[in-house]
Amino acid sequence: MKAEPPLVVGVTGASGAAYAVRLLQVLLAAGRDVHAVFSPAAVQVFRDELGAELAPASLDLETLFAVRFPWSERPAEAVPAGVGALTVHRHVDWSAGPASGSFRTGGMVICPCSMGTLASVAGGLCSNLIHRAAAVHLKERRPLIVVPRETPLSAIHLGTMQTVAAAGAVLLPAMPGFYHGVSGVDDLIDFVVGRIVDQLSVDRDLVTRWGT
Repeated sequence: MKAEPPLVVGVTGASGAAYAVRLLQVLLAAGRDVHAVFSPAAVQVFRDELGAELAPASLDLETLFAVRFPWSERPAEAVPAGVGALTVHRHVDWSAGPASGSFRTGGMVICPCSMGTLASVAGGLCSNLIHRAAAVHLKERRPLIVVPRETPLSAIHLGTMQTVAAAGAVLLPAMPGFYHGVSGVDDLIDFVVGRIVDQLSVDRDLVTRWGT
């Protein structure tokens, strides 16, 4: 059976580190290989929001699945069986696979996506590996899911979102719903992550679906 192509996850300095952690956990637990890139600002946000000292160069599966959200009542997770491989690239590593269209992937997510990163993607700027990988996915017509986390939004933000959407990306703001039976913050995070993995055709039911 042919293995599915890896997925790319870019993590930037917008608020919402928990979305990134949960997304990585879910994709890897589904058996998908993931190439991750963290911006320097993302490392600061992880420290501020989760109290987690994230060293991207040494991030491994055990460390990732051991991350605990301060509000969570979920028990600590062990690395599940059948987990995918995690490869973490430096944000300025232009020799990394995701920097080239010849490196086949099943899609990319930028989660959370800062407005600065969104503007760079919209303008075709490639000052780091996250920007470059996003540009590659757009030019190769592969799925690119962008998860902006900002409020309120200015006319500049809205125009940038429109540009990125017109280029072929899916704009999926971190706007959790409340109709699926919410008992805590974990459920709100799973709602957003569930919508992201749906866009990647990764079969994981994180919340009760409407009509079921």
